[in-house]
Amino acid sequence: MEGSVRTVRLRLTLLYTGLFLVAGALLVALVYVLARFSPFPGPAPAPTAPGGGGPPAGTLGPDHVEQAANLHRLLVNSLVAFAVAAFAAMVLGWFAAGRALRLLGAMTATVRRITAERLDRRLPVSGPDDELRRLAVTFNDLLDRLEGAFTAQRRFVANASHELRTPLTLQRATAEIALADPEADAESLRAVLGRMLAAGEHQERLIEALLTLARSQEGLHRRERLDLAAVTAQALRHGDDPGPRIEASLHPAPAFADPALIERLVANLLDNARRYNVPGGWITAWTGVTGGRPTLRIRNSGPPIPAERVPLLLQPFQRLESGRKAGRDGLGLGLSIVAAIAEAHHGTLEVRPLSEGGLDVTVALPGPVLEEGQA
Repeated sequence: MEGSVRTVRLRLTLLYTGLFLVAGALLVALVYVLARFSPFPGPAPAPTAPGGGGPPAGTLGPDHVEQAANLHRLLVNSLVAFAVAAFAAMVLGWFAAGRALRLLGAMTATVRRITAERLDRRLPVSGPDDELRRLAVTFNDLLDRLEGAFTAQRRFVANASHELRTPLTLQRATAEIALADPEADAESLRAVLGRMLAAGEHQERLIEALLTLARSQEGLHRRERLDLAAVTAQALRHGDDPGPRIEASLHPAPAFADPALIERLVANLLDNARRYNVPGGWITAWTGVTGGRPTLRIRNSGPPIPAERVPLLLQPFQRLESGRKAGRDGLGLGLSIVAAIAEAHHGTLEVRPLSEGGLDVTVALPGPVLEEGQA
């Protein structure tokens, strides 16, 4: 990288010097031509004495000889001055290029020290508000996003490993206890197999959720015309939880999206609304077009949620409560999958806690005409 900076400095110096040489050569040539063939009148020649005191025909007089000598001296002096000025221009160009590239050199040294383990370093931002300063600011913004992505990836991998290891450990411990009991009968073994089957189902749901999250973050591969009202109505019919009271006001909301991902988005929102509710609670579902955008809004009662904790709910494996209760409540991936699906569709997701408890979640997708035109 340092060699490339030096190459840029040398190229800039040669560019400065070349431009000066061209301009200087044109200046010397112009001065010589103007002095040799000046269109402007000069002083009148001195009068000659009568009686043929002038030079013989076909020869140059003293004035012409002196004029030619002056032109020669002017040309030589101009070329000498031009050579000295060219050398000075090259030296000054070298130092000017070095000063202009000083920030780039500091940026290069900092980038060399940046690794995947040390993303906290930033490029120096100083000097005037020029292109190099804006480049440093842009690169620092990129490093901020990279550091956030690396941190989120490490946290996600650690949490996913923990979530997958827990049911595996439970299955192994259950099997070892059953095998170590010499008096185990068929009924106890069936109970052990039931617990192992439940742990396996938990793993399947977790893996399916992780795959959905990964697919959402990759972007969209297919889009079809659909209606958020029809998708929400189908999800409500599949719900088998008699607990919360559900009120639906479903108006047509045509969209151009991935049907499988939108179905998962609606199912996750309704599942969250049912799972994190209170006895005798309620759920409202609304679909329609707001500002030309197909919109889904799910509101539910539930325990009070601090406003500062809401952004955490959009991160994978983040729950309001920890421990066993959190483990029973769900996988901790519901809203993070919703956020990823909304982002993949270039939509917006707004999550607000209700003052009496529960959440108000609004998802707005781009209009179908715009999306179809982009596709």
